[in-house]
Amino acid sequence: TPILTASSPEGARDYLVPSRVHPGKFYALPQAPQMFKQLLMVAGFDRYFQIAPCFRDEDARADRSPGEFYQLDFEMSFVTQEDVFAAIEPVLAGVFEEFSGFGGRDPWAVTKGAFPRIPYAESMLKYGNDKPDLRNPIVISDVGSHFVGSGFGLFAKMVESGNVVRAIPAPGTAEKSRKFFDDMNEWARSEGYAGLGYVTRKGGEFGGPIAKNHGEAGMLALYEALGLGPDDGCFFAAGKEAQATKLAGLARTRIGTELGLIEQNAYKFCWIVDFPMFEYDEDVKKIDFSHNPFSMPQGELEALETQDPLTIKAYQYDIVCNGVELSSGAIRNHRPDIMYKAFEIAGYTQEQVDANFSGMINAFKFGAPPHGGSAPGVDRMVMLIADEPNIREVIVFPMTQKAEDLMMNAPAPATLKQLRELHIRIVD
Repeated sequence: TPILTASSPEGARDYLVPSRVHPGKFYALPQAPQMFKQLLMVAGFDRYFQIAPCFRDEDARADRSPGEFYQLDFEMSFVTQEDVFAAIEPVLAGVFEEFSGFGGRDPWAVTKGAFPRIPYAESMLKYGNDKPDLRNPIVISDVGSHFVGSGFGLFAKMVESGNVVRAIPAPGTAEKSRKFFDDMNEWARSEGYAGLGYVTRKGGEFGGPIAKNHGEAGMLALYEALGLGPDDGCFFAAGKEAQATKLAGLARTRIGTELGLIEQNAYKFCWIVDFPMFEYDEDVKKIDFSHNPFSMPQGELEALETQDPLTIKAYQYDIVCNGVELSSGAIRNHRPDIMYKAFEIAGYTQEQVDANFSGMINAFKFGAPPHGGSAPGVDRMVMLIADEPNIREVIVFPMTQKAEDLMMNAPAPATLKQLRELHIRIVD
């Protein structure tokens, strides 16, 4: 599929390429072959795959290289979500099973059978994010109801005002000193949060201000609900739902690591499903797509016309392994009427949709089969198989975090002749 294409609003910032023969116009490097592979389905191909280069002008992080990455991109016509899952699960399991033992290590254990399906809302509650590391046995719980009318006034007032309280178990911490718990609280503050409350327990005896004020009976009821034992501690993240969810997820990872609970030599795959179709963007004060705008909404046109947009789910899914998102995918929106309505909810006019996605929307008007697919990231797969914490360690000529190639001196200034040919002037 083409590398020089048109810019389209797909979520990330495009890399633009100026045209010499069309002054003032630009190509874009593809963020993904999304529209091209869907057009292949419309054209009558029933199956497609490609090791596809993708380009996104994004900041670097541990599992993302700035600029360029590769996907095992695939699409199929006349499929359901389960058909897509059945096609890719044995491929991923087989690749990890075959290659995870290189470098002198024993082969790592790989999820057997169907990967677990975890709804997005459940993942956010239980694991604090939408890419859970299932090697960590800790499960987060919402415990706000336990503090309604509680003697621990801080949590009681938070719950009354519409905030949430999330509990993050710390199993087997009876012999941990007070410093362990205080250090976790200080860590939370260093991350920009108000703090991380906690309860200690040793031999059935509770300790700490929360336990003292909440009372023995209340703590016993709380621990029974959480399935915690006489030597288990517990941390608490409280506040607005989004903030408490994120802190609880970060704390879950840190506690699991500190206590040595993360299962080693294992790959734990899962699917995250039922993503919300839309979200409210606080910065621009409008509803926008939460993920892929080309996903089919669950309930199709009727849902878009009758439901609160923030309650609509999409036929959209991610593959996650050991806390790393390997790919996003979806059953696609293949009907023009549904596409126009979905984009209308997100603030786009029909004219804007026609201008931004002309190739695909025009093709759909001639009739398109239902289709769907996914695109596991090859770089991330290699990173996990090589047991490397940073993706740059498995890229042969990696860029720096500032998106620079220091060996080839890129990016570099262009000559005046080149700029003139491209009708570009540098303005200080």
